[in-house]
Amino acid sequence: MSAQCEVAIKQSAGAPMSVFERFLTAWVFLCIVAGIALGQFLPGVFQAIGRMEFAQVNLPVGLLIWVMIIPMLVKVDFGALAEIRQHVRGIGVTLFVNWLVKPFSMAFLGWLFVRNLFAPMLPAEQLDSYIAGLILLAAAPCTAMVFVWSRLTNGDPLFTLSQVAINDTIMVFAFAPLVAFLLGISAITVPWDTLLTSVVLYIVIPVILAQLWRKHLLAKGQAAFDAAMAKIGPWSISALLATLVLLFAFQGEAILRQPLVIALLAVPILIQVFFNSALAYWLNRALGEKHNVACPSALIGASNFFELAVAAAISLFGFESGAALATVVGVLIEVPVMLLVVKVVNSSKGWYEAR
Repeated sequence: MSAQCEVAIKQSAGAPMSVFERFLTAWVFLCIVAGIALGQFLPGVFQAIGRMEFAQVNLPVGLLIWVMIIPMLVKVDFGALAEIRQHVRGIGVTLFVNWLVKPFSMAFLGWLFVRNLFAPMLPAEQLDSYIAGLILLAAAPCTAMVFVWSRLTNGDPLFTLSQVAINDTIMVFAFAPLVAFLLGISAITVPWDTLLTSVVLYIVIPVILAQLWRKHLLAKGQAAFDAAMAKIGPWSISALLATLVLLFAFQGEAILRQPLVIALLAVPILIQVFFNSALAYWLNRALGEKHNVACPSALIGASNFFELAVAAAISLFGFESGAALATVVGVLIEVPVMLLVVKVVNSSKGWYEAR
C-alpha cells in the first residue's frame, strides 16, 4: 500500500460528521424559507444576479459551485485506484449499481411517477424538467459524503477510497454520454455543447485543480494537509446553502403556487435510495464480501453527488427550472434518509454475517 493511500485512509477515518453535515436538512429548510422570502421582497436584486452570465453560465453560481465541489475533491486520492484488486467483488457491485442500475432505475421511476401517476398534480410544462433533474441526480455517484457514511458503519476505508476514486474517474468520461442518452430516451432534448461545457466546468476543471491543490498540501506534510482540510471543510456546505438561497429566490413563486411539488418529487428519490442500497447490500452478501465492504458499497449506491447535480441542472435548464428544484429535493432528504440506511446496515450485521 502506498504512503499516499495510508494518508488518505487516516483522513477518511476522521471525525464522523460536522455540525453542518449532521443538520444539513435543517439548513436546507431554512434556505428554502429565506430564499422564498428574499425573492418575494427583493425581486430586482435576484433578477440582476440572474443576468450576470457569460456563455450561458451564471457567474455567481459558477463561483459558488467551484467552492462547493473543489474542497470535496481534494479529499479524493486517485492513487487508491491501484488498490482496487483487493476488493474486486465489492468494486464490481458498486460499479454495477452506480452505472448500470441507478441511473436507469431513476429514469424509469421518473417516467412512472412524474409523467404518469403524479402528472395531474404537477405543472404540465415542467414534467420533462423534473425528470431531467432526477436523472442528473442519479447519474452522479456520491464523492464526499460517502466518507462520512462509511465512517458511521465502520466501513473499510481503503475500499471506500477505491470506489470513490474509480467512480470519479468514470464520471469524467461517462456523465455526459449517460445523461444525454437517458434524457434522449425520456424525449428530453439537451444541447450537447451545453452538457459538455457543464462537464468541463464542474467535473474536469475542479478535479484537476483539486488534485494539484492536494499534491501541494501533501508536499508540506500531513499536519499541513489536515489543517487545510479543517479550514476549508465548511466552505462546501456554506457555498451549497448560498446557492440554495439563490435557487429558491427564483423558485419561490412556483413553490408558493404548488407546495405539494417537493413532496411528490421526494417519492421517486426515496424509492431509488432504498432500492439501490438494498440491492448493493444483498449482492455483496451473495458474493461473500465482508460486511465492512458491503456497507460503503451500499451507501455509495444510495447517495448522490448532489452538488454536481445542482450545478448541471442550473447550467442546462436554469434557476427557475423544475430540474433545479428536483435536484434540491435530493439535497433536502439526503442526510436523514442516509442516516436511516446507516442504521439499517449496522443493525443487520448479524444477519449479514450468518452465512
